[in-house]
Amino acid sequence: MKLIVGLGNPGRRYEQTRHNIGFMVASKVAAMIHADTVRSRFEGEVAEGLAGEKLVVLCPQTYMNASGKSVRKACDFYKLSPEDVLVICDDLDLPPGRVRFRPGGSAGGQKGLADIIRHLGTDQIARLRIGIGRPPQGWQAADYVLGKFAPSEQPDIEQAISRAASGALDWSLHGIGYVMNRYNADPGAGKKRDKRSDNRGRDTAVDAAKSNPSGEDGETNG
Repeated sequence: MKLIVGLGNPGRRYEQTRHNIGFMVASKVAAMIHADTVRSRFEGEVAEGLAGEKLVVLCPQTYMNASGKSVRKACDFYKLSPEDVLVICDDLDLPPGRVRFRPGGSAGGQKGLADIIRHLGTDQIARLRIGIGRPPQGWQAADYVLGKFAPSEQPDIEQAISRAASGALDWSLHGIGYVMNRYNADPGAGKKRDKRSDNRGRDTAVDAAKSNPSGEDGETNG
């Protein structure tokens, strides 16, 4: 049995914000495994399905920074060890749409992940980080992560959610080493090299991530 944990903040005001991309991926995973009805358990929303073996999908409803107690309760109930857990969260330091698996290590400033590490007593917890990019110059990190994705970002983000969900399922079946090798490379790297070869001397434009500040308080990783 494996536990996939998507991180985010509960409530409609935070739906579809950058900080809630963990929830979005977890929902995609649940749909892909035809999970049963979502239930309220362990101070979170839980769905169960099959992906080779039983797979539990958990979205803590404790707010981001207190996610650890929800994960601890689920692990205790299902008798899971930290190696059976995958945490999915946003990452400011990755370009929008990039996904990156890691077998463990520090939280890197992600407070939800830090709280899980504290409650489970180890940093050897697999995690899947999804890039949301850095805020534009002059923006506060809290306004940026609690803002919604800009329309120009949507295609890359939707692709990243699907790729991350597939990766999470592969993790449950094949382990962290397999998914690191398969998913950590930039999927657009080859296309970019081809484009540079065909268009030498031409500058490539990169869309800047933009969104209106929410103006609301919330749990952030900054």
